[in-house]
Amino acid sequence: MNLDWIKYPDGNWCNLLGLNLDDPHFNNMNGVYIIWSDKGYVVRLGQGTVRDRIRDHRINQLILKHPTLYATWAQVPAAYRGRVERYLADALKPVIGDAFPKEFPLQVNLPW
Repeated sequence: MNLDWIKYPDGNWCNLLGLNLDDPHFNNMNGVYIIWSDKGYVVRLGQGTVRDRIRDHRINQLILKHPTLYATWAQVPAAYRGRVERYLADALKPVIGDAFPKEFPLQVNLPW
């Protein structure tokens, strides 16, 4: 499956703490997301309503203790989200999170 990973319009990655989660872009945005550090490792990933999940993660001290954080997300139909999340967890090995869906992974393109 080919995903359309989101960046800022200027082509830069989205700073986790700088995102305007009230932007209409996030209305009905459901899918998968990835949060990573500028040190080159993935901190957290998941699925669901992107606005709500990112909002929760922006106040999570376990996440915020990592250096400069970026985020990207992609719309994924509900029927495939668990499989995509499983693939991303296996491929990217986030440092936070271990309750990933026990589903057969569905390979997707990575954002970078």
